[in-house]
Amino acid sequence: MADLYSFKDPRLDKLDGFRVELDEANERADIVLDRPPYNIVSMPQRDQFRLVFETLDEDPRVRVIVVRAVGQHFSSGGNIGGFMKATPEHVSKLAWNIASPARCSKPVVVANRGYCFGVGFELSLACDFRIASETTQYALPEQKLGQIPGSGGSARLQMMIGITRTKDIVMRSRRISAKQAYEWGIATECVPDADLEKATDALVAELRTFSPLAQRTAKKLLNDTEDSPLAIAIELEGHCYSRLRQSEDFKEGVEAFDEKRPPKFKGL
Repeated sequence: MADLYSFKDPRLDKLDGFRVELDEANERADIVLDRPPYNIVSMPQRDQFRLVFETLDEDPRVRVIVVRAVGQHFSSGGNIGGFMKATPEHVSKLAWNIASPARCSKPVVVANRGYCFGVGFELSLACDFRIASETTQYALPEQKLGQIPGSGGSARLQMMIGITRTKDIVMRSRRISAKQAYEWGIATECVPDADLEKATDALVAELRTFSPLAQRTAKKLLNDTEDSPLAIAIELEGHCYSRLRQSEDFKEGVEAFDEKRPPKFKGL
């Protein structure tokens, strides 16, 4: 059973447009967008996202973080009026705040349905796993406002799907379906809308069966080598593999394999 998460940081006393739930029994924390009907993301909310991810990353009770939303839509994007009021210094931090799921050492799963536009799409792209309901529509519509994506959207997309498809989405403000997103490698899974929560729960349960140490290592390695030359990526992979060989989790994994039993990883 999930409870509201209690934060010590006074800047998180009143969360703006979302809440955080802790399911300690399942080692899970949920960041729930809760500004229906479209879950528009405010400027202060972006700052709080960063603080929340940093807090959950340090909490030993949490193994997996889930980002989801109430209602039929994940998020239609940011509060447009807020951009006109924000200082250039504040705007320059937008991408850093929205990149917090990628910097988080723990696995981050996002459950998308309905509209997933603008910063909602960019936040999802910064997560590790995107589970999309068949109702999901992804878009970066900033060209219609005389702007470009400013929180990492075009950069992350280009790394995932290449320049041709990214130009098609960004320069035409084109919406793509969940099915197309899955076929292009943007979405990890595409499921019927009624199965979105079940699929999310199943992925969380699966991720909890692995070594926390190995997962943290794999995530950082993959993020750090995403745009590295192949030779450097292989070299770094070897160093990470070597370090994990000394871990208690690796020893437990080998012993459990030999003894034909489920391993009991401790993240050490």
